[in-house]
Amino acid sequence: MSASRYLQRGHTLLELSISVALGLLIVLATISLYRGQRSAYDHATETTRLRDAASTALDLIGQQVQMAGFVPAGTGQADRMPPLFGCSSGRPTGSDAAPACEALASRSDGIVVRYAADTISTWPSSSGLPTDCLGQISAGEWIVNRYYAKASSSTVEPELYCEGSGKPGTGQPLVEGIERIKFGYWLKDASFSVEAAAISQDRWSLVVAVDVCLVVRGDSPSATARPRYADCDGASVVSADGRIRQVFRRRIALRNVANSPNTPAVASS
Repeated sequence: MSASRYLQRGHTLLELSISVALGLLIVLATISLYRGQRSAYDHATETTRLRDAASTALDLIGQQVQMAGFVPAGTGQADRMPPLFGCSSGRPTGSDAAPACEALASRSDGIVVRYAADTISTWPSSSGLPTDCLGQISAGEWIVNRYYAKASSSTVEPELYCEGSGKPGTGQPLVEGIERIKFGYWLKDASFSVEAAAISQDRWSLVVAVDVCLVVRGDSPSATARPRYADCDGASVVSADGRIRQVFRRRIALRNVANSPNTPAVASS
C-alpha cells in the first residue's frame, strides 16, 4: 500500500509539473501575441494620425495658394504686390511692401499669400466682415496670410503656423506634427521648379504653380529601431529620435494670375 501510494503521488507531481510548464508557455505566447497586436495597432494609429495631419495641412495651404491673386470681378481692384512671396528655410517677416525672411531652426520654408478681402473669398465674421486664416477680422482691402512650420514654444512639438493680416506679427498653430515644409515654385514656361531663394523680387508675379512637401512627425518613439524615411529632397534619413516620419506632396496651380495655365491642381502624397 505504501509503495502504491508513493508511485501515485509521484505521478501526480509529474503531471502538475507538465501542466505548469504548458500553462507558462500559453501565457508567454499570449503576451507575445498581445504585444505584437498592440505594436501593429499603435503603428496603424500613428500612421493614420500622420495622414490626417498632412491632409489637413495640405488642404489649408492648397486652398490659400489657389486663392492667391484673387480679385472680385467688376470691382476694379488692382494689387501692385505679387500674389505670392516665399522664404527658403525661414518664415516671412517685415511689411507687405517690403517682405523679408527670418531663419528657422526647423529649416522649414515659409510662404505669403495675398488676395482681395471680401466675404466670398473668406469666411465672414459674425458682423459680416472678411477674415484671415485665423478667423480674425482683416482690416484693409487685402488678405495677407503667412504660413510656416516650427516647434511650439510651450509644447516643443512641431506645428503648422499661420500669421494673418487681422493681427500682423502674431502667428497661431493650426496643425500639430508638421515638422517641415518645403516649397518649390514653377515660373511661367519653366521646365523645373525652383526654391524661393532663387526668385528675385520682380519675378514673383511669374509664378504659376507651387509644389508643397510636408515632413510629418509621429508622437511616440519606436521601441525597436530607428525608422528611416525619404525627406523632401529624396534623401534617405534615419530618425534620430526614433519617431516615425512620412513625407506628403501636392502640386497646386494658381487660378487667379494672368500667367496661370488652364490646368487643375495636381495632388499626390
